[in-house]
Amino acid sequence: MGLMAKIMGKPMLDVKEINVRYGPIQALKSVSISVKESEIVTVVGANGAGKSSLLRAIAGTVKESKGSINFEGKNVNNLSAAARVKSGLTLVPEGRQIFVSMTVEENLLIGAYSQTGTQVKSSVESIFDRFKNLANRRHQLASVLSGGEQQMLAIGRAMVAKPKLMMLDEPSLGLSPILVKQLFDLIKELNSQGISILIVEQNTKLALKAAKRGYVLELGTVRQQGSATELSKDKDLAKAYLGETA
Repeated sequence: MGLMAKIMGKPMLDVKEINVRYGPIQALKSVSISVKESEIVTVVGANGAGKSSLLRAIAGTVKESKGSINFEGKNVNNLSAAARVKSGLTLVPEGRQIFVSMTVEENLLIGAYSQTGTQVKSSVESIFDRFKNLANRRHQLASVLSGGEQQMLAIGRAMVAKPKLMMLDEPSLGLSPILVKQLFDLIKELNSQGISILIVEQNTKLALKAAKRGYVLELGTVRQQGSATELSKDKDLAKAYLGETA
């Protein structure tokens, strides 16, 4: 599947014309996006554009009312969020949503729930090998971690699940510039290891710099799409989302 997808150019993730509603409010209207293998794709837009709703629909934590979501050529519309994680589709949610009343190690073990035996220990230890700060605090409550450490824990929890495609919702929110740089270095490193990335990010400049392609959401619809280079040079986009004058 992997080699054939690359040869044919088929997407790993293919979202076609999905709608999402919250009661009378329609958050997404016929939204279509795709992510290919080993690709970084970003979704940008103003607050309330529907970016988080899109990631949640793909992850299965909110239900689409129309359209299809295909992952590795298989329709996942009827799969639970847990089953989607098991298939290799993970989400690092906005605000991290780690369990602050549990230890660092216990948070990582939650990410490994679909694994068994020695796989669990190996997966968790690989995260501690990568993030030394987390290793030093493995038996402490997650509530004592700094904002940056909490974000690393959230990403680590997603990594433990062995993702093929990782979605990140506003990962740099609340982080210092130094930590933001470290975060994007990590995202690029994970991508270089073969993990596809779909990122919603408030720092539009950094997101477009890291990504290969991008989509612009506006009021629940895809207003624009193209290569990250093309989008970063678009004067209207720069004025609206990059804080630049045309």
